[in-house]
Formats: sequence, C-alpha cells, structure tokens
Amino acid sequence: MPPYTITYFPIRGRCEAIRMLLVDQGQEWHDERLKPDKCVCESEELKTACFSELLPKFTDGDFTFCQSNAILRYLARKYELYGANFQEAALLDVANDGVETLRLKYLDLIYHHFEEDKDTYVKDLPTQLKPFEVLLSQNPRGGAFIVGDKISFVDYNLLDLLLIHLTLAPHCLEDFPLLSAYVAGLSSRPRIGKYLDSPRHTSLPINCNGKQ
Repeated sequence: MPPYTITYFPIRGRCEAIRMLLVDQGQEWHDERLKPDKCVCESEELKTACFSELLPKFTDGDFTFCQSNAILRYLARKYELYGANFQEAALLDVANDGVETLRLKYLDLIYHHFEEDKDTYVKDLPTQLKPFEVLLSQNPRGGAFIVGDKISFVDYNLLDLLLIHLTLAPHCLEDFPLLSAYVAGLSSRPRIGKYLDSPRHTSLPINCNGKQ
C-alpha cells in the first residue's frame, strides 16, 4: 500500500492541490473514495473548521487528521515546501489565506447561487485575481513561484484554484500576464503535467453538483 491515504468524495474539490503536491514530490497515495452523497458533500466542501469527522482526511501511517489547508501545511513541513525563512513562510501564509478566501467565494457560487450570480462573479473576478498578480510582481526572485525561488505548498493550492477558474471563465487570466505564465510554468512541470493529463485527474469532476 502507498504510504498515504486521502479519504474524500470522488471529486477534485479540496484535495487536488494535495494530490498535485504529492505527485510533484514523487509520492504515492491511496484514494479512499466515499459514496457521492450530494448533500453531505456540499456541506463538507463549505466547512472551514476541522474536527475528527470532517473531510478530507489524510492518513500517514498511524496518524490521521483532516482539513485541506492543514494537510498542505503538514506536507509542506515534511518536504521543505514552506519557504526559505520565517519571512517567506509568513508571506506564504498570507498568500494561502488569499487562496482560501477566493475558494470560499467560488464554492458559495457553485453550491448556492450559480445560475443567478455566475455573470456577476466572473465580472468581478479580475478584482479577486489582481492581488496574486501583484504578489508575483513583488517576488524579487522572479514570478515562477508565488514566493521565493522554490515551489511551495501555496503554489499547488493557487495553481489548482486558477485552473478551476479557467474552467469557469476561460479568459479570466488574459489581463494577467504573470499569472498566465505562472499557470503555464507550473502545469508544465513534468510530474504535474503528466498528472493533469491522466485519468486520475481528468476522470474526476471538480465539484459534487456537476457545476463548474
């Protein structure tokens, strides 16, 4: 059996950044897929607190815990993906909080207001994406990564979020050259690119309700 187990619904959802991190770090995992109960899945997708019965769950040996961002940070510490120093780590926390804020807005749209609010959401999307473009422009070591000159857990999380939004609004990065190059660069990393083209990724819907 692979060293890790991810327990989640048969969707990309909040786990795809975790999977991309593991792939890119050359790690294997087992997907324990739960039955796709639409109501339960939707409520879990929108939760921000973490208790023992919430999803996703992550198992490393005899240690099991939950919450997608906690899992990302755990793996970041394990594989040295948390910046080169305390300052970079702080900037990564700021960026990841921004990713989470936009992800929650996206999930609220997808599960609660899709038909009536999609156009408004897409129209406002440049305002939501601009802070990430600015952060890339402020990286003194170039825009290949959100902070510093080495990939971090936030890069996987932001890449996932941007790919999701490119599905929702295919032209959303046209006015953001740094973000466009960022997505292209990360997606072309050999292991990530191979994963994104594989059925392991493409066969899973993004969300529980089929909207994207």
